[in-house]
Amino acid sequence: MQFRGMRRVRQQMQDSEAQAVLAQGTEGVLAVAGDDGYPYAVPVNYVYQDGKIYLHGAKTGHKIEALQRNPKCSFCVIADKTVLPEKLATNYRSVIAFCRARIITDTEETVAIARAIGQGFSDDMENINREIKQTMPSLCCIELTVEHLTGKVGLYLLPERKSQQ
Repeated sequence: MQFRGMRRVRQQMQDSEAQAVLAQGTEGVLAVAGDDGYPYAVPVNYVYQDGKIYLHGAKTGHKIEALQRNPKCSFCVIADKTVLPEKLATNYRSVIAFCRARIITDTEETVAIARAIGQGFSDDMENINREIKQTMPSLCCIELTVEHLTGKVGLYLLPERKSQQ
């Protein structure tokens, strides 16, 4: 598959910068091919490890059913958003990843991913483990393998425009 290039190439991040945005974030939007051909985009918590994006959710529902039908999806993260009212603009860093999803069925792998996601919000492992144990019957984790990644910065974060802020 040949992925489309970014139109505003001077705003494109290096891959390492885009990966750093993914690594620093905890929330993103997963977009899947939903029911009756409608796109379905849902905000989710995630963790980025070893070049993959991991999500959690319920074992049933729109998101899981869509990924079972078609594992192709996209994932978007927006970071460092600052509104510049005087410029009628926004400074931001954003990343879009085109991915293939794998629904994880192994219990140990599910627990490890759920712990990693939980640690993005708290250092209280006792509470994290309690929550995992309580939700385990309905818990599902998803691995997104990134096939194409682009990152973009707002115009006023570009070196030649920073002085205009």
